[in-house]
Amino acid sequence: MTDTTAARRIVFVLNGPNLNLLGTREPQVYGQQTLADVEALCQQRAAQHGLQARCHQSNHEGALIDWIHEAGRLHQQGMLAGVVLNAGAYTHTSIALHDAIKGTGVPLIELHISNVHAREPFRHHSYIASAAKAVMCGLGVAGYGLAIDAIAQWGQPPQ
Repeated sequence: MTDTTAARRIVFVLNGPNLNLLGTREPQVYGQQTLADVEALCQQRAAQHGLQARCHQSNHEGALIDWIHEAGRLHQQGMLAGVVLNAGAYTHTSIALHDAIKGTGVPLIELHISNVHAREPFRHHSYIASAAKAVMCGLGVAGYGLAIDAIAQWGQPPQ
């Protein structure tokens, strides 16, 4: 391909339930940055690595699964760099998300803005972690950029 935009590999950034409320929902836990701020950060960071970010948010589990399936198709075509998934509360309840990740084989980072292990006990278990390549939590919104940095390094020769 001669068009560099068409040749760029894709990183999906998927945000689950209630993440559309970033900036107003419990700012003492999640900070004051909005979902639009997060998506702008992800677009910028991906571009720095020559990647294209596709950002999606849904309060519906099935939509997240559909996007993981789409990422899986791109993965089979060699066009996917990886997936950053902040599944929100679905992390602790969704076997279906786990199965979608396992079934597609997408390289995925499970991400949480807050340190879920320092919060309520029901947030300590993740159904997604065993299907993920990595798990990040407690780094705030900056974690999204760090996750994209990590994905950009996957497939690169060690330095």
